[in-house]
Amino acid sequence: MSNVFIAFQTNEDTRSIVEAILADNPNAKVNQQPAMVKIDAPDQIVVRRSTVEEHMSRPFDLQELHVNLITLSGHINETDDEFTLSWLH
Repeated sequence: MSNVFIAFQTNEDTRSIVEAILADNPNAKVNQQPAMVKIDAPDQIVVRRSTVEEHMSRPFDLQELHVNLITLSGHINETDDEFTLSWLH
């Protein structure tokens, strides 16, 4: 089992994104830094558009993730509704 991770700049927009990721990925762990928040999880992280919209209380395009994205690790599978990082094939 290998961990995947995603890291964002720390700001108001990413706070809702991180909350949504944690809601949908119960095995995820947060590492909060002064200017960055990193989320690690075993095997997979799924970011669901619908969950982010619930936490932001507004429509959200998953492409907006890239605005505050610092780095990530894992294979990316991206649709209009989900952004998935995994090591699963």
